[in-house]
Amino acid sequence: MSEHLEFGMIGLGTMGRNLAFNLAENGYPVAGLATSEEKARNFENLANGLPVRGFADPKQFLASIRKPRPIMLLVPAGQPVDDVIAELKPLLEPDDLIIDGGNSYFKDTDRRSADLEGLGFGFFGMGVSGGESGARHGPSMMPGGSERLWERVRPLLEKVSAKAEDGAPCVALMGPHSSGHYVKTVHNGIEYALMQGVSEIYDGFRNGLGLSNAEIADIFESWDAAELKGFLMQISYQVLRYTDPGTGQSLVDLISDKAKQKGTGKWTSQDAMDLGVPVPSIDIAVAARELSSYKDDRLTGAALYGTMGLTSLSSDFKQTARNAMMAAMAIAYAQGFSQLSAASAEYGYSLKMDKVASIWRAGCIIRSAFLQQITHAFTSNPNLPNLLLDKEVSEILSKTHRDLRATVQSLMAAGIPCPMLCSSVAYLDGIRRAKLPTNLIQAQRDYFGAHTYERIDQEGTFHTQWVPEV
Repeated sequence: MSEHLEFGMIGLGTMGRNLAFNLAENGYPVAGLATSEEKARNFENLANGLPVRGFADPKQFLASIRKPRPIMLLVPAGQPVDDVIAELKPLLEPDDLIIDGGNSYFKDTDRRSADLEGLGFGFFGMGVSGGESGARHGPSMMPGGSERLWERVRPLLEKVSAKAEDGAPCVALMGPHSSGHYVKTVHNGIEYALMQGVSEIYDGFRNGLGLSNAEIADIFESWDAAELKGFLMQISYQVLRYTDPGTGQSLVDLISDKAKQKGTGKWTSQDAMDLGVPVPSIDIAVAARELSSYKDDRLTGAALYGTMGLTSLSSDFKQTARNAMMAAMAIAYAQGFSQLSAASAEYGYSLKMDKVASIWRAGCIIRSAFLQQITHAFTSNPNLPNLLLDKEVSEILSKTHRDLRATVQSLMAAGIPCPMLCSSVAYLDGIRRAKLPTNLIQAQRDYFGAHTYERIDQEGTFHTQWVPEV
């Protein structure tokens, strides 16, 4: 078969298929590798005349792509990625480029990169955000790899990416090896935190004030028209307005409250702990999903504790919740970017935070109006250690933190769990304190373990015999 197609796609599920159609629509004919002839023909039929070809044979698939071949994998993370790479390796030629577009663990990406590059092949780990709609109409993409290979696929990826309001493509080379997948991992950690924060506000409105889903949707839509404009806010009010065709009820009320996860939030928290970076809003969002899975225990707890005689939610909640969400959102982003900064130094990524913020402005799940503010903050000061230390961001927090505190107080007094909002307050108060009570912890550690401590009035390390020996 003659070489005429420009791009290869392996993994023709919703994401892979939609991204393939996006590429084809933008002038890049795509070869798709399916697991059967039937699925290959189905891929072509769903394309509605777009220039794509489906194959079930890997050799025919590769022979159809112009050399050197760019081939994207959009298959489940983990062993499936290794299985596909193992099948391809004997058939690849020098300078062929494999792009893993799934949510792979960044250390797996480092391993695969070293293996394939050692054999003369190219490899990118690329985060892709935006869901099925983003894949079809323009996602945010976070590739990691060599500058040489990036320049080869840059025109193609820029063409199919989402575009920010200023027209800038929402794709850029993050850095070497696993940098792209690491950035996507932290993106997902921030996503966990923001979703948890919105759900806590929703809980207050629904179960604290007794508002209908339609009323909450109206509130969220008004927020989306101003400072809180963003994808997660938008889909929240759309979900709350959706009526189940079968029952006529609000569908969200019929959905199980046992939240699931695919691991990226957990990876964010785990690596943040390894790096020594506090990301409590992300940590608690992961923990909240885990707690939700203990449904039987929660039913027993509900019967055992009842209402506990707690007060009703304060009517002030309606007035404070908007600013509370604004503050919590800024704090969640700050934690994520703080982790990216530490990871960049530790893993040699040389990440540019303004670039990261810039490509998240459109296409991705955590896109929001506030990302323009973040982009400006890191453009003004590329070495900014923490977003909350930016003067303009600090002005936003100075105006909103009281409502965040009031919202947390109202929810806690009413017995409505608000772990993400509460963690956000604690993080802000920790970062703004010149002196924390951890001097006592250092003394305790020295007392029971002779771990030593430092003093503020003398140089060196010290140990004290806190109790006289008998």
